[in-house]
Amino acid sequence: MVRPKCPRNVSCSPETVYFKPRGVPVSVLDEVVLTVDELESVRLADFEGMYQEQAAEKMHISRQTFGRILDAAHKKIADALISGKAIRIEGGAIKMAGKRKFKCHDCGHEWELPFGTGRPNMCPECSGTNFHRAGEDRGPHRRGWNCGCLSGENNRSK
Repeated sequence: MVRPKCPRNVSCSPETVYFKPRGVPVSVLDEVVLTVDELESVRLADFEGMYQEQAAEKMHISRQTFGRILDAAHKKIADALISGKAIRIEGGAIKMAGKRKFKCHDCGHEWELPFGTGRPNMCPECSGTNFHRAGEDRGPHRRGWNCGCLSGENNRSK
C-alpha cells in the first residue's frame, strides 16, 4: 500500500492553468499534468531563486522531497516543450498557506498577501503608503487595551 503524501504548503494558486502550443488544436494535443506543488517548487527555485533548503522549509517538506518534486516538474515541462504537448496544472497534495489582509486608508482598497512575502511598499490600487493590516487580521493585542487577553482581566485602569 502506498503511503499517503503529506500536504505541501503552497503560497498561491495559479491564475492560468492551461498552456498549449500555438496553432495546434486542443483536440489533437497530448497533455502533461503538472501538479500545483510541482508548479510551486518551480516558482520558488527557478523564479524566486531560492535555494532548495529554503524552499523546502517554505513548503513544509524535507529538502530531499523538494528536490524530487522539482526534478519531476522539470522533466514534465521539458517533455511538454520538446514534444509539443499541452501543460495542464491541477491536483497534488497541497495546503494553501495563510494570508495577511491589508487595507488602504486613502482609497479603502483591501488586498491579501501570503505570509512570508514581507510588508508591501504601497497600495496596489492608489500607490499610497497609508495602509495597515485589516482590523480582523491584526490579532487580539492590537485591538485595544480592553481586550482582556493578557491577564484575563480588563487591562484598562478605571
